[in-house]
Amino acid sequence: MKAAGKPLPPVLDVRQIDALAAGLHTDSFAVLGLHAHPEGVGLVARALLPWARAVAMLDSHSGQVLGQLRRIHPAGLFELVLEGQRQRIAYHWQVETETGVIELEDPYRFPPLVTDQDFYLFCEGTEEFAYRRLGAHPRTVESVDGVLFTVWAPSARRVAIVADFNGWDGRQHVLRRHPASGVWEIFIPGVADQALYKYQIMAADGTLLPLKADPFAHSMQHPPETASRVLLREGQYAWGDEAWMASRSAQQKRPVSIYEIHAGSWRRRTEEGNRYLSYLELADELIPYVLELGFSHIQLMPISEFPFDGSWGYQPVGLYAPSIRFGTANEFRSFVDRCHQHGVGVLLDWVPGHFPTDPHGLGRFDGTALYEHDDPRKGFHPDWNTLIYNYGRREVVSFLLSNANYWLEEYHLDGLRVDAVASMLYLDYSRKSGEWLPNKYGGRENLEAIRLLQLVNERVHARHPGVMMVAEESTAWPGVSRPVHNGGLGFGFKWNMGWMNDSLRYMARDPIHRRYHHDELTFSMVYAWDENFVLCLSHDEVVHGKGALLDKMPGDQWQQFANLRAYLGFMWGHPGKKLLFMGSEFAQRREWNHDRGLDWELLEQAPHRGMQRLVGDLNALYRSLPALYEKDCEPGGFQWLQADRKSVSVYAWLRWGHAHGQRVLVVANLTPQVHRRYRIGVPDSGWYRECINTDAREYGGSGQGNMGGVEAQAGACDGHPWTLTLTLPPLATIMLLLDDTESGR
Repeated sequence: MKAAGKPLPPVLDVRQIDALAAGLHTDSFAVLGLHAHPEGVGLVARALLPWARAVAMLDSHSGQVLGQLRRIHPAGLFELVLEGQRQRIAYHWQVETETGVIELEDPYRFPPLVTDQDFYLFCEGTEEFAYRRLGAHPRTVESVDGVLFTVWAPSARRVAIVADFNGWDGRQHVLRRHPASGVWEIFIPGVADQALYKYQIMAADGTLLPLKADPFAHSMQHPPETASRVLLREGQYAWGDEAWMASRSAQQKRPVSIYEIHAGSWRRRTEEGNRYLSYLELADELIPYVLELGFSHIQLMPISEFPFDGSWGYQPVGLYAPSIRFGTANEFRSFVDRCHQHGVGVLLDWVPGHFPTDPHGLGRFDGTALYEHDDPRKGFHPDWNTLIYNYGRREVVSFLLSNANYWLEEYHLDGLRVDAVASMLYLDYSRKSGEWLPNKYGGRENLEAIRLLQLVNERVHARHPGVMMVAEESTAWPGVSRPVHNGGLGFGFKWNMGWMNDSLRYMARDPIHRRYHHDELTFSMVYAWDENFVLCLSHDEVVHGKGALLDKMPGDQWQQFANLRAYLGFMWGHPGKKLLFMGSEFAQRREWNHDRGLDWELLEQAPHRGMQRLVGDLNALYRSLPALYEKDCEPGGFQWLQADRKSVSVYAWLRWGHAHGQRVLVVANLTPQVHRRYRIGVPDSGWYRECINTDAREYGGSGQGNMGGVEAQAGACDGHPWTLTLTLPPLATIMLLLDDTESGR
């Protein structure tokens, strides 16, 4: 028997006490909370509250004090033996602190809230909504409100939450492990909205890793801070875009004119320290601007949370979190909602090809190469110093598949432009011999990445009819925009990088030399129907010393503007959907800089206003004439009339639509010489109304043209029975619509 008055030793053995106090205990649920006494004399309760002066245990139903816990370690470990107590009860703590007394729920009294079976699809690689189970989600358990935290870390020895609600102390909230799935969980009562947290992870060898952000966090701290953020009202948003969502349909036969923007530099508040516009301010200012210019879609460069501004979002850490730089998740929802209510679609740049090495990110998340390949020949990207996802790991497939669905489901986006697809498809992408590993057949194709892209496209198109899945793919990979069941990758569209490179190379040449490079503008029609193309003049063409579009054009200032106007007219008349990067619509002179807004003051100058007006008129014409878009992806929508006039650098073709045989004649004269009485053969008689002329005075041109239109005359030319005699303005593109009604004259 113990001597009278001598305190009884702790029920818990000293090794476990020391492990708890040091933050090394790997199964806190086994010892904290309420448990059967090992000697069968009742129950024993324990709490680890380093900041507590005293702790009492209260019956949650009656409020009765069940006993005062005894401090058994200076680190704040308390214990209470409830002799004779056999029944488990609902309880909570009454804690005396330096500032008063509070009542506190014990996270260790709650049973497991998830099972390994809940993550079967995730582990199988077919889960499309993993973000609904993993991450931080509000829950009510036994009438107690709190947050359920779940994280996948199969090789970790120990996982804890460190947060502003526990003093960033990893000893207080250690998660429970589900061994089959590798998922850890804890339900923490009383977590406040916007609470900040990270995961403290101990690797299998006992190494404590850098604190990790939640891979499934729906919000994060403002960079350069890196914590994840709890959202208790996540998704509680009243959408008003039902009509838009119901009307979405396949885009191949619709006019698609995309305005690509970088949210951080479209416009800045220079008078307020050069700050960003918020999502709500963008809605106020960007939507009216896009509507005025007639663009059908806005495409945002990546907004998934990223630590470094200079990456423009292409090195994301929070793939499930809209960047807090511009506002909250619901404010981003409001931006998309308002776009839809005004008839504007929203596309998002999506980056499933790689992720940065920032220590709080996914790299060696549980002490192993969990999301990435362990071998740098497959897992490290030499161009961007980033890590490459392991597309052969099924849980990683679920992570990325769910993320694609997340943006479309939770934010009603109208499509994803998938970044750097070529880097995903080829194992030897940007690698020398010996720096890459072949696939199981000895080839260079990344079979796992191919299957991922096919799976994402199949599931997205099945679940979200009418959305656009667009590939930035810079090689000649076959069938990028062909259905998976036909052997393709399943994208709806592919950026036409070949057209972009060839046409910009041509336009940069002095007009006197263009005759020798005529096929740089005709070659795109050799492969025009191989894919469903988007003609892209994106951000990549106006950075890294490439100069703005205007500065790529040769000649004096007048010729530069004329060349650019002619080029945009050529682009809008060419088969393929359109994409133009912000600033190009008014001929931004300075190369794009992500740290400042566009040079809006240029619109005080007539040539820049004229360029902006031209883009608006091109978009209006494009949307009004089905011949310019209905057969974008069909060879029957295009017919060369003059493709070989090298000596005069003239190109002429017809665009055809479905309705009533509508046709539009497009003619580009890419020399500074005016061609008068220029003859072009056409298949039909009638009045050809000039509906756009990039040399018009209101655009800043010389005003040469055809006085509203011309009548086709009988007489063979270019293999056709009718002839148009036109004035071709200098460095200009004109479009003429066949209108054989009296009202057309």
